[in-house]
Amino acid sequence: QVQLVESGGGLVQAGGSLRLSCAASGRMSYTMGWFRQAPGKERDFVATISWGGGVTDYADSVKGRFTISRDNAKNTMYLQMNSLKAEDTAVYYCAASLRYDDPGPLTRRYDYWGQGTQVTVSS
Repeated sequence: QVQLVESGGGLVQAGGSLRLSCAASGRMSYTMGWFRQAPGKERDFVATISWGGGVTDYADSVKGRFTISRDNAKNTMYLQMNSLKAEDTAVYYCAASLRYDDPGPLTRRYDYWGQGTQVTVSS
């Protein structure tokens, strides 16, 4: 069993930055990812990172602005968000996958989810 707890969300002006954290209980031997869900919309893929941190992938909408990373010694994953836009406003969720292969952007391939943290970008 893995428990995930996000933190770091908040209100920021457009062009600003936030850093989200995801603290995991237990050993972080999983591929992990960040997703987001805006009101009235589906939960969308943001970024994913392999267990060792050497392989990352990003949604086109955040490439060049967001950076995913992890510190397995601290059981924590991060999402550095720069140049934030109003359209980045959403609840951000971290997730962990038990799959041996790359779970990719599909939410159904992730087994554990955090409770979410709200990010609001004012224009």
